[in-house]
Amino acid sequence: MINDLIALINPETIYLIANWGVIPFWLLLIFFPNNPLTNFFTQSVIVPLLLASAYGYLSYNLYLNNNVLDGFELYNGLDGLYSMFANETLLLIFWLHFLAISLFTGAWIARDSLKYFIPRIISIPCLILTYFTGPVGLVIYWFFRIFFAKKISFND
Repeated sequence: MINDLIALINPETIYLIANWGVIPFWLLLIFFPNNPLTNFFTQSVIVPLLLASAYGYLSYNLYLNNNVLDGFELYNGLDGLYSMFANETLLLIFWLHFLAISLFTGAWIARDSLKYFIPRIISIPCLILTYFTGPVGLVIYWFFRIFFAKKISFND
């Protein structure tokens, strides 16, 4: 029974659960940014903790297989990055990293847009862009934020 459950926890399953699992949180940010439920789930450590658990599980499996740094060629140029992402587990670890950071950024955008009374018609496209492109959505939001906050601040 336990072996069957462990067999279900594989990179493909983690990928599908993580990908589909973040969507409800993004929908909460987009449609209900000031709801207590949204604040509880997206403004807390819950989602990053879940993603970090999967991250840790995959990293531990790499360690158990004695290939912790197998294929880890992040700083050896673009070819090294390409070969690193040929390792399914490392690719998934970096994807979980992207999902966590993007959701964190989206939560910040939602919170900040309420603080500066930025209309939802502006913040929603920025959130969607952040979901799909990460930094591009953040930069576009930041330009709108300058207009509504009436200040340029690099460390808010």
